[in-house]
Amino acid sequence: MQLYPVEDLKQFSREVLVKVGVSPENAAIITDTLILADLREVKSHGIVRLPTYIGRIEAGVMSADAPVDTVMDKKAVALLSANNSFGQVAGHKAMKLAMQKAKEYGCGMVAVKNSNHFGITAYYSMLALEEDMVGIVTTNASPAMAPFRTKKPLLGTNPISFAIPAKECPPIVLDMSTTVTARGRIRYAALTGKEIPLGWALDKDGKPTTDPHAALEGSLEAIGGVKGFGLSLMVDILCGILTNTAMTGTVKNVTDFSGPSNTGHFFIALDINAFDDAESFKQRVDEVIKMIKALPSVDGGPVYMLGEIEHNNTQKNLANGVPLDEEVVQSLNKLAAKYGASQLKA
Repeated sequence: MQLYPVEDLKQFSREVLVKVGVSPENAAIITDTLILADLREVKSHGIVRLPTYIGRIEAGVMSADAPVDTVMDKKAVALLSANNSFGQVAGHKAMKLAMQKAKEYGCGMVAVKNSNHFGITAYYSMLALEEDMVGIVTTNASPAMAPFRTKKPLLGTNPISFAIPAKECPPIVLDMSTTVTARGRIRYAALTGKEIPLGWALDKDGKPTTDPHAALEGSLEAIGGVKGFGLSLMVDILCGILTNTAMTGTVKNVTDFSGPSNTGHFFIALDINAFDDAESFKQRVDEVIKMIKALPSVDGGPVYMLGEIEHNNTQKNLANGVPLDEEVVQSLNKLAAKYGASQLKA
């Protein structure tokens, strides 16, 4: 891998997005979500996604810059329509609106319909940290998981993220798919020619596999069996059924260029000050974090809090540069050449 300065990656991403018709303001939001994923080393959701997003625009199945409209806005709740534009843009607007509502009502809940893939879920939950709020975010996704005791994929990886502020310690950030791993990590393994660990996925015949290509044709394993299936279904109902965007099993994969993906998202912001003094709350969260990290380790190694490894990765990569695989760089530079943008150089 080569290291790439963060600002170079941001400039590259913004330039390419503007070339395909995205406004500079929206290009900056999309870029921020991609680069945050790479900083946190969630590579499957980083700048590697850019060619796929551009491909959807080229195929005419996603809008480069459609406006995000308000469908309903009533006190603490709202429903937005992304109008088949970037999920990142709609997601950013929705979470900011949820936070505004939380300031007034203590809690804000905003759903988004007619959207697309929006990157890492933690990006949006972590926005709430800026205002001493708790952020809770979910999104549905295309079929990747077979319901419990079945073979045919129907439910998505349907991630869930919580972000909770602390005082002196890094915030607690949970960002998890309801499958053992995100499908993007399997797609990334297929791109870079690597095997996946046993236990991540099943092939089309329902047998465990380490081949990422076979996994993409099969089903991902749910976390905790029926519990993972249950969580995924609840997310799908909130994001797809409640928003009247897509029936279960009908969201299109980000790599499926046959039509709009019809993704839905759900955002919640909780104002801590509506429940208790925020500073006091954050101090108690610090105590919980320190209590857990002080527990004896099973192997003598460090005990990590949720999101701590990603936080450490971010600090390291901000200082040293973001590591990218050569296959990813080649894909990005091919895209840049097509649109007359500057090449990405280490």
